[in-house]
Amino acid sequence: MQTSPVLSLRPATVADAALIASIHSTSWRATYRGLLPDTFLDGEVTEERAAYWEARMSAPGSERRMVLIAVLGDEPIGFVCVERQPESAWGVLLDNLHALPGYQGIGAGKLLMRAAEDWARAQGETQLYLYVLEGNVPAIGFYERQGWQFAGAEPDRMGGVDITALRYVYRLDRSSV
Repeated sequence: MQTSPVLSLRPATVADAALIASIHSTSWRATYRGLLPDTFLDGEVTEERAAYWEARMSAPGSERRMVLIAVLGDEPIGFVCVERQPESAWGVLLDNLHALPGYQGIGAGKLLMRAAEDWARAQGETQLYLYVLEGNVPAIGFYERQGWQFAGAEPDRMGGVDITALRYVYRLDRSSV
């Protein structure tokens, strides 16, 4: 009898910075094709994300954030990063939620999102927020199906071009604490 691999989550460590960067850049190359310049996605995104995650994972303040890696069997397939933003009127920032393209639709995103919600509740927070790139229709649909609500748009810059970042919020149900 053959068993299916189990989907699980594990805490990320500083040693996972390169792994997270690889998942992040792979996800961006697949998701942002047509939204960001090909020269960025095919070139500097890998190095840029590697430098970003190396710095972020070794930076002080790790008590304000949680980074988890989704693993299917023994294979890392996604990650989430959520961080308390004390100065924010919007609550806890769900800064990153990525599943590798071949593993989308198997429940990793939902599992990662629920873990982020649980962590935010445990911090005494009542709301999460995130930004999604305008035009990222699959992600917008996913967030809206999970109960996230549109709360505004902000200009930003990514990959060397001006973009619009859509802000979504999610009110945490205090009764499930």
